[in-house]
Parts: sequence; C-alpha cells; structure tokens
Amino acid sequence: MVTKGIIDKLYEKNYLNEEEMLYLLDNIDEENKEYLRVKALNVRTKYYGKKVYLRGLIEFTNYCKNNCMYCGIRFSNKNAIRYRLNAEEILSTCRKGYELGFRTFVLQGGEDPYFSDDIIIDIISKIKNYFPSCAVTLSIGEKSYDSYKRYFDAGADRYLLRHETASKKLYESLHPNMSFENRIKCLNNLKKIGYQVGAGFMIGLPNQTNEDFVKDLMFLKELEPQMVGIGPFIPHKDTPLSDKKAGDLNTTLILLSIIRLLLPKVLLPSTTALGTINPKGRELGLLAGANVVMPNLSPIEVREKYSLYDGKICTGEEAAECLICLKNRIESVGFEVDMGRGDNIDWERKS
Repeated sequence: MVTKGIIDKLYEKNYLNEEEMLYLLDNIDEENKEYLRVKALNVRTKYYGKKVYLRGLIEFTNYCKNNCMYCGIRFSNKNAIRYRLNAEEILSTCRKGYELGFRTFVLQGGEDPYFSDDIIIDIISKIKNYFPSCAVTLSIGEKSYDSYKRYFDAGADRYLLRHETASKKLYESLHPNMSFENRIKCLNNLKKIGYQVGAGFMIGLPNQTNEDFVKDLMFLKELEPQMVGIGPFIPHKDTPLSDKKAGDLNTTLILLSIIRLLLPKVLLPSTTALGTINPKGRELGLLAGANVVMPNLSPIEVREKYSLYDGKICTGEEAAECLICLKNRIESVGFEVDMGRGDNIDWERKS
C-alpha cells in the first residue's frame, strides 16, 4: 500500500477499511500529513466555505456522580470546589451571550443528580422562550431514552456525548462502574429521537494504540453523527492519571483531517484542549479541517472551578474579551467567524 493512494481513496470515497486505516496511521510522514491536511481543508471549504461557527459554552455545574479516571470533576476529587448555576444565572449568561452575537448555547455539566429532568426542561424552555432563534445544545451525560425525548420536545436541538473510546476494554479501564454498551445505546437513542448528535474521543490516553483509533473511526463512520469532538488527553493533578503523558498535537491534527474526509459534512470543533497543549492549537485545528470553536461564556468566577484537566486556557477572560481575541485568531489564518446557529447542512429538525 502507498500512503498517498490511501489518502486519495479516503478523499474520493469517504471510506477506508480497517487495514487501510491502520496502515495510514502507522505510516504517515510529514509530507503525507500535509497532503492529508490540504485534502481535508478542501472538503471543509467545499461544504462550509471559510466559516467558523462559534458556540457559547456555559459550564453550569461541576458536580458529577461518576468517577472517570482522567477527569478533574470526578466524584472522588475532594479538592474540587463545587458549584451550580441556577436557572436565572444560566439565563443571565445567555442574555450576555446573545448581546455578543451568539446564537448557539451549549449547556455542559457533570452528571449532577440535582438537575432533575424537570429542572433541565424548565431551563431549556426558558432559553427557547427568550431566544427563539437560538439553538440549545446539551452536554450532560448518560440519560434514559425518555429523558432525552423530553429534552428534545422542550426544544433542545443538539446533544454532545463523546463515546470517549470505541475500545470496550479501554473504556471500562477508565470509567469505573459505567457500561460501554450503555454509552453506545445512549448515542443511538439520541439519533433515533432526532437530535444533531455529537460523539467523539480522546487522543493519547494511557495504553491507547492506533488500533484503538481505528475502532473509533469505524464507529464514527457507522454512527454518522452530525458533530464530532476530539481532543488530546491532558492529565489533571487530582486524578489517578496525574502522572501520565498528555496527548500530542500531531496525532490530533491527523485525526481531525481523517474525520473531515470520513464525514465530509460533519461539524468538527477545534477544541480548547488543543489550544491548551499548543498556543496555536486551535488555529492549526481549523487548518486541519475543523470548523467550530466553543468560547467560554461561563461567569468568570466559576471558570477555574470547571477544571477537567490542568492548564485550561481562557479561564480568566471576560466573554467579550475572549470573543475579540478569538475572532482575531480565526481571521489570522484565513477564516471568517459565523455567529449564527451553524447547523449541520444535512440536518432538519423532526417535529
């Protein structure tokens, strides 16, 4: 096999078999990495032009009932300073975001039992009532089919639920007392209901291999989500993985480009984690095929408390300040900011 030929096939067919995908990951060099990047950028430009969609991220609770081995807000972290935003605080944050031009709000939090379905539905309904032109994205973990359906019926448009890894053994080693099968079931339920669904995985986890990445990529192709969020693993000082090495920029950029070719119309974020491991990480992510960035709208006094990993950027910036900086960064590499809803171009909401 020839690496360039495999990239050409991926570009033309939006598909590789497992053997080809593994060969590509095992053998890609700098020249072919650049060839892959250019192909990914061509596809991204074909479907989304130079637009980079901005989402307003609101991290509304850092309480979590789970004990994921890599996460700074895991239940067992007694050093975490916990907080919850109430409905009015969330709405106030949305108002500020709306005034800045945001038309998508991403409500992200740990799996916090305090936020019952009724409370979540009340928050969704209020946001939709005050800001009917805006999209609401939820990222609040594993729920039942009925809960997901109720959120959707209340007006939620999108749901982010990273599968984290498509390797069952690796998943179970990182997620005590959680079920790999249930994670996948949740993603399938979200698709059935009609959400724009976001899956995704981490890069550079301890004991992770290229074979694991192949499983991730094959899973994504089968699921066909509207969004994919990937980013490097970054250790947190108060977790069992505190002494492990972080994921690397190069692998993340390669995988972003592969995903763009595998799922040409996907909404693909260049993540904060990418910007954390490299000062130009988010810009490089956009140049590798990404087309979404999610700046933080959370009240400044809680940002450092939502600490999933160490060194997170933009925890001390006001939302307006952060937005100006981000716009300049995006434009500096030849893209243009789009503050609209930025739906996946193939998606229509089911009634």
